[in-house]
Amino acid sequence: AQLVESGGGLVQPGGSLRLSCAASGFTFSTYGMRWYRQAPGKVRELVATISSAGGSTNYADSVKGRFTISRDNTKNMVYLQMNSLKPDDTAVYYCNAVSMVRSHWGQGTQVTVSS
Repeated sequence: AQLVESGGGLVQPGGSLRLSCAASGFTFSTYGMRWYRQAPGKVRELVATISSAGGSTNYADSVKGRFTISRDNTKNMVYLQMNSLKPDDTAVYYCNAVSMVRSHWGQGTQVTVSS
């Protein structure tokens, strides 16, 4: 099983980024997907979740209304659209796939929000 994140980078406050996570080696459509983030010196934080079919999403209060999680089960991809970015959004963002019995993680992608 493999998850590969991409799309991170340096962006100014108020800007946008779209993170992507490519999945392979497991039955993607049967897994719930999550995005986490971890800032230096802080615990890993759950940012957004999406159900296996994509019909249910949830967000951390800190990103609600600014971030949107989505998935394409035909392409084995999950996305995180991030708008109105703030310096506090600076972190390494991780993609996570979860089922009843397994959990897979990506290697993370750095997002830095700074002027």
